Amino acid sequence: MKWIEIIKLRTAGEVPESLKGFLSGLLKNGSPGLTEARLYRHATCETDWTLHLHWDLEQLEENGTALGLRLLQTLAEFGLVDHSAWIETA
Repeated sequence: MKWIEIIKLRTAGEVPESLKGFLSGLLKNGSPGLTEARLYRHATCETDWTLHLHWDLEQLEENGTALGLRLLQTLAEFGLVDHSAWIETA
C-alpha cells in the first residue's frame, strides 16, 4: 500500500541549515518502506515547512511511523508541528 506521512512545521524564525541538511538526507538513512522524502517551504512564508515521507508498506500506520514520530518530537523544538497520514487512491 502506498501512503504519505506529512509533517508540517511553523517556526518562529528561520530554520537552521543543519536541520535542512538533516531533513534532506533522510533517504540516505531512511527506514524500510520509505521510498521518498521531500522537504518543502511555503511559497511566501519562509517560516512554514512541510516534510512528505512517501511509504510503500503492507499496512498503514495510522498514528505514524516510528521515523515520523521521532521527527515530530525533534521538530517540535523548532516550533509548532502537525502530523497526518494519507492513503494514495489513484
